[in-house]
This record gives sequence, C-alpha cells and structure tokens, in this order.
Amino acid sequence: MHAFDVLGDPVRRRLLELLAGGERSAGELAEQVRAEFGISQPAVSQHLKVLRDNGFASVRAEGTRRLYVVEPEPLREVDRWLGHFRHFWTARLRALDTEIARGKRTRRTEEGPPHDR
Repeated sequence: MHAFDVLGDPVRRRLLELLAGGERSAGELAEQVRAEFGISQPAVSQHLKVLRDNGFASVRAEGTRRLYVVEPEPLREVDRWLGHFRHFWTARLRALDTEIARGKRTRRTEEGPPHDR
C-alpha cells in the first residue's frame, strides 16, 4: 500500500496524531477513536494493523497490553516527497511571518513605551 493510501484514511491519520504524543495502548487508541468516529473496536484494530503492516507504527507487548508507537521513516518519505512542492507555500508563510512581525511592531509603536501604559 502506498503511503498516501495509508494516510488517506481519516481514522488512520487520527491514530497517527494520537501516537505523535507518545506511546499509547491499543485500548486507549480504540477508546478515543471509537468515541470520535463511532466505529467498532475490531475496525480500530484493522486500522492499527494497516499502520503496522505499512511501517507507520510498531507494537510491543507489555503483559496483556499492546503498546503502539509511531515509526518515523514512512513519514520522512512523505516529507521528502512533499519537499518537491514546499516552494508553493514557503514564500507565502515567510510573507505572513513578516506581516505578523510588522503588525506587532506597529502595535508597540502606537501603544508607546511600557511605562506610559
């Protein structure tokens, strides 16, 4: 399965978002995703399997629990591919940063020194 096929599913993207915060148990992931998407625990398990089988996540056993973690390499591959297109938004983001900084300077100038407030 191609990386974008894996990432094209909103449930799998959400699982990766949850895992981006650190290792999580299958039960925690299932509970969160079931509440948000209204899908069954077996459906969540299938999505976790797709993430595992395609290298986006790995699992380790701790007693009866299964703990999942993000594997960064497939995401690096996606980032490398996106690099071909990054120039489309990089200049705009820099311009936005400039405008935000300009607005902050203008507000400070209009408000005067801190002791005058």
